[in-house]
Amino acid sequence: MSNILKIICFFTTILMTFFGYSQNIVLESNYIKTVILKPNSTNSYAPILKLGDKLMLSFDDLNADETEYYYKIEHCTYNWNISNLNSSEYIDGFDKDRIRDYENSFNTLQPYTHYQVHFPNEYTRIKISGNYLISVLNEDEEVIFQRKFILFQPKVIVGVYIHKSRDVATIETKQSVEFVINHPNLIFNNASEEIKPVILQNDNWQFSITNLKPQFYRGTQLLYKYDKETSFWAGNEFLYFDSKSIRNSNLHIVKSELGKQLYHTYLYPNEPRVNEPYTLYPDIDGNFIIRTLDGENPNTDADYSWVHFSLKMPKLKNESVYVNGNFNNWKLNATNKLVYNEILQQYEVAILLKQGFYNYEYVTLNKNNQISNHEISGSHYQTENNYTVLVYYKKFGSRYTQVIGVGYGNSEKLTN
Repeated sequence: MSNILKIICFFTTILMTFFGYSQNIVLESNYIKTVILKPNSTNSYAPILKLGDKLMLSFDDLNADETEYYYKIEHCTYNWNISNLNSSEYIDGFDKDRIRDYENSFNTLQPYTHYQVHFPNEYTRIKISGNYLISVLNEDEEVIFQRKFILFQPKVIVGVYIHKSRDVATIETKQSVEFVINHPNLIFNNASEEIKPVILQNDNWQFSITNLKPQFYRGTQLLYKYDKETSFWAGNEFLYFDSKSIRNSNLHIVKSELGKQLYHTYLYPNEPRVNEPYTLYPDIDGNFIIRTLDGENPNTDADYSWVHFSLKMPKLKNESVYVNGNFNNWKLNATNKLVYNEILQQYEVAILLKQGFYNYEYVTLNKNNQISNHEISGSHYQTENNYTVLVYYKKFGSRYTQVIGVGYGNSEKLTN
C-alpha cells in the first residue's frame, strides 16, 4: 500500500471526527489487521488481567515493509479519559518504546509483517491498577490504532450470580446479574461514592452497565441485587466459521476460490433467527482464534482471504446492519457494515480476515446510535453468556481510580 493511501486514510479519520460521527463508528488504518490484545495465557481473550501478569499485543501490517512502530501506554480515568498522572507514577521504565519483535509472513499470497510485544518487559513495567490505553504510532508520531486494557489488584472478592429476568415481559429474553463485593480487609468511607462497579457481557463494552450503587450493606459485604437495572438481552449463540484450510469448503463455507490476488471465502447465507426457537451449540462468546493447516506458525504462515457474509432478509427501513465480534474490536464501522443487494434480497459484505476460527453476530444500529443484538438474532434466556464485574475504587482524596477486584459469572447455571 502506498504512502498516498496512508495519507488518505489519515485525513478521512480527521474528517469523520470533525463531522461528529458516533463513537461507535470508528475508522482505523486499513492496512493494519488482526489486532490482538490479550493475556498471554490459553483460552483468555479479554485484556483484563491481574497487575504483573503477562499481556500480549500483536498485529499485522499489510504493507509488509518492516515499518518501525512504537507503543505508548497512558493511564486513564474510570470514564476512559487520560488521567492527570505523570508516567513515572504508573510506570517503571518507559511509557513509550519501539516494538522490536517483528517478522515477515512466509509463503502467503497476502504479504504482511507481523508485530508482537509483551508487557511487562525489560523497558516497561506498570506499577498500579486501573484503566489503560495503548496506542501504536508510526515513525511520524501518527496514531495508527488504539486499544484499551485493564489491570486489577485483588483486594476484594466478587461473587456473581446470573438469573432469568423477573419481569414477566422479558422473562424469556433477558438475563440479570446480581453480585456481592466482599471487603474484609478494606474500610470504605462512603461505598456508594467510592465504589463504581461495571458489568460486561462477553467482554463487550457496547452494552456495559455502570453507575450502580450498593442496595444493602451486610458486615463487610456490599450487595447489588438489582433486576431491571442489571439486565441484559440474552441474545443468541454466536454464528461461526473456520477458515483454517483456506482452499476448502466445510460446514459453514459454501466455497473458496482464488481471485486475482487472494482467496475468496464464501459463507453459507444466514437468515434471521428472531422467530426461531433456541438451539444450543458451543461458541467462544464472540472471540476468534488465528490458526491454519497450511503452516506451522499461524502468526506468519496464516494467509488472508476475503470472507463474504450474506444475510437473507427484507431491507430494514430505519436501521443499518453490521457484522459484529471481537475480530472487529466490537466496533461498528464502514468495514463491517452490510450493503443491501436488491436483486438477491440480502445484505452483503466482504471483510479481509486472517485464517482462523471466528465467532460473529449480526447487529442493527438505528438513527439514535442504539445497537441491538437481538433484532435479527433473537434473544433467549437459555443463551450461554459470560459476565464480568469490574470493581473500581477511588478513595476520597485519591488522584486516581484503582481496580480492586474482578468477578465472573456464566449463564449456563441460572440461579432461578
